Amino acid sequence: MERNDIVALRCTFLRKICTLREQKGTRPIVYLDETSINQNHSRQNDEETAGLKVPTGKGGRLIICHAGSAKYGFVNDSKLIFRANVGNFESDYHTSMNADVFRNWFILMLNHLEEPSVIVMDNASYHSMLMDNFPKSNSRKAFIEEWLKNKNVNFSPQERLSELRERVKKLVPTYKRYELDEIALQMGHEVIRLPPYHCQYNPIELIWAQVKAEVAKKNNSFKMADVEKLAHAAIDAVTQNDWE
Repeated sequence: MERNDIVALRCTFLRKICTLREQKGTRPIVYLDETSINQNHSRQNDEETAGLKVPTGKGGRLIICHAGSAKYGFVNDSKLIFRANVGNFESDYHTSMNADVFRNWFILMLNHLEEPSVIVMDNASYHSMLMDNFPKSNSRKAFIEEWLKNKNVNFSPQERLSELRERVKKLVPTYKRYELDEIALQMGHEVIRLPPYHCQYNPIELIWAQVKAEVAKKNNSFKMADVEKLAHAAIDAVTQNDWE
């Protein structure tokens, strides 16, 4: 977190957010994120759960994706809840989300925003599909040369593959444009990226904690269908005041 490039990103992000918050009455700041709830999620060592036999292991997993703001609460009709793929229960919840699922949800969510907004999200791989097909580290020399020509970058035919890769590396920051950022911009919104490793700057984390606490309090059957109902109810119970 204290790497120089990440410190610089943190300063830029905080300065931008502080400026936006000072401009009250303008664009709302919408925070989005994904989380997961395990089938056997419950409160441990609690008087209310005394005598309740909690199954061993985590069980199945629900993946949840949503967005909200202090102005409106959760964005209307933008709740996404689905069960993780079998075999992914023991892995991080990010493995159950992919770029296509997230893109479809993201566009749906943007369509339900009531006014031009600022969208804050992290840099998960499925949030960060690039508009341009950059040469990869294992790209062939001919592909890199063609890419450089298309960018009107002059280079010598005598340059080796390693030299061409260094040219690409220097150009990536100039040409890097995220697909979702461009989609949001075309729909009248702006995307701001959280600095890496700084999820604490996303207040939806506090909403997720509230939702998970409610599910844990009421989960006594440890059946996936019941946990799914509890998750829907807990999210629907979150108010605009909670977000505020």
